[in-house]
Amino acid sequence: MRILVTGATGTLGGALVPALLRSGHRVRALSRTKRESRGNVEWMWGDLVSGNGLAEAVRDVDVIAHLATGGRKGRGAVDVTGTRKLVAAARQAGYPHLLYTSCVGADSVASGHLRHKLEAERLVSESELGWTILRSTHFHQALDRRLSDFESLPVLAVDRSMPWQPVHTGEVAARLNELIAAGPAMDELEYGGPQVLNTEELVRTWLEAKGLHRPCLPVRFPGSVYAAQRAGELLTDAEPKGRITWHDHLFPPPVELSDDFASEHTASPTSPANQPEQDPDLHVYGGDEGYERPTRG
Repeated sequence: MRILVTGATGTLGGALVPALLRSGHRVRALSRTKRESRGNVEWMWGDLVSGNGLAEAVRDVDVIAHLATGGRKGRGAVDVTGTRKLVAAARQAGYPHLLYTSCVGADSVASGHLRHKLEAERLVSESELGWTILRSTHFHQALDRRLSDFESLPVLAVDRSMPWQPVHTGEVAARLNELIAAGPAMDELEYGGPQVLNTEELVRTWLEAKGLHRPCLPVRFPGSVYAAQRAGELLTDAEPKGRITWHDHLFPPPVELSDDFASEHTASPTSPANQPEQDPDLHVYGGDEGYERPTRG
């Protein structure tokens, strides 16, 4: 299948694009900056907020994996306006399967970015396209970066009453790949990590992995989204679940290779492994949100 990925430069896109390529799909990736197509990834210029370039990007695709979120004009500009314009372009292009990634809790927490996610979900489910919505819990990688922002502080604030159910983006990408193969579910599905931790457990494991020693100051985080998270609204019991724990993410087990494996997988001089510019796994992909700021020139 030919699959268009929005947000291909983001954290989840960087896991999904290689997964799709390994499954034999043809991948078209949407970007706000001009990029050269190389390997098996066809880069297309397009702007979700203005709608420029979307008609060309969605032409002749079988599936749209809509991962893009955030952006300089605010989350609503991409999640709502961008989704509306993407849906319109898809309907004119022949009604491909539209798979949208959202957040667990979007249907019960009408606040902050979750409010925009729920509105985007509505646009997808009422689009008359074949559709699937996958709501996931917080990503390991995003929480890791978030904690790194506070690495220089002498004390870390923790709310022990806050539950987290982090999931690995590689496993979310694998789940998306399965849903693409299965076709439109016409339903909202959920996917979460294998365990629930409180903030102190999350932070102390992270400090250990980074070799840092910081006292944890008990606090209570304010705001309606944190209140909903405290009440368990951002957790899911849905099956299947991911299997990679927060500890596994921070302390990945060493890979042991047998002599037979090594000899069978030694790359030749012409192998893609020795030509990184031809390796799709290495092309991707920077950015946090999958929606980039425009560049000058």
